[in-house]
Amino acid sequence: MRNNNDLGEVVESNIFLAGGWLMLPIVLCSIAVIAISAERFWTLNPNKIAPRHQLGDVWALLQNNALDGEKLKALRQSSPLGSILAAGLSNSRQGREVMNESIQAAANQVLHELERFISVLGAIASLAPQLGLLGTVLGMIKMFTEIMLAGSSGNTALLAGGIAEALICTAGGLVVAIPALASHRFFLRRVDGLASLMEQDAVKLVDALCNDRRVDLKTA
Repeated sequence: MRNNNDLGEVVESNIFLAGGWLMLPIVLCSIAVIAISAERFWTLNPNKIAPRHQLGDVWALLQNNALDGEKLKALRQSSPLGSILAAGLSNSRQGREVMNESIQAAANQVLHELERFISVLGAIASLAPQLGLLGTVLGMIKMFTEIMLAGSSGNTALLAGGIAEALICTAGGLVVAIPALASHRFFLRRVDGLASLMEQDAVKLVDALCNDRRVDLKTA
């Protein structure tokens, strides 16, 4: 049974052990948040996803009649924007409607790849506080059970120490959930921005090829 120095011992002891077994999934969630955030930050690099020179390079090849099958394949593999542009170019002779449909299909696939793992961050942001709350509730039940069995219901120091120990789990859940939520919102905004850039470039290409209006792609 704990003594009157429990509060200080809880603060000074290993936080992971003091929070109970539910700290394990919370720690695993924190590792997942760090790993996913690092991977998405590296992957969602605007210069890798939608290079600003790429549309101009494609237009230069078209003007020089130099866009053959090999260059089209290289374009498709160069970047997500390149794969979208290549999808439209592959069907450019079928008319505007077919070209737009091909671009939309390629864009949907690209967006699916860009949003990979981001939903996991949102799930962790919701799950981690619930795990922390569950750990706290279980800790409080255990503490009051021990107090009842020991007949020490009037020992305020024991009660304070038990509450501090139980709340560690809630604190751990919040420490994980807040960065997870921030990362989730950050990467969603980045994907939205990249999607907008790629859509603008795809529209410029379609308009230029279909001759609906004059479009300057040299500086795009």
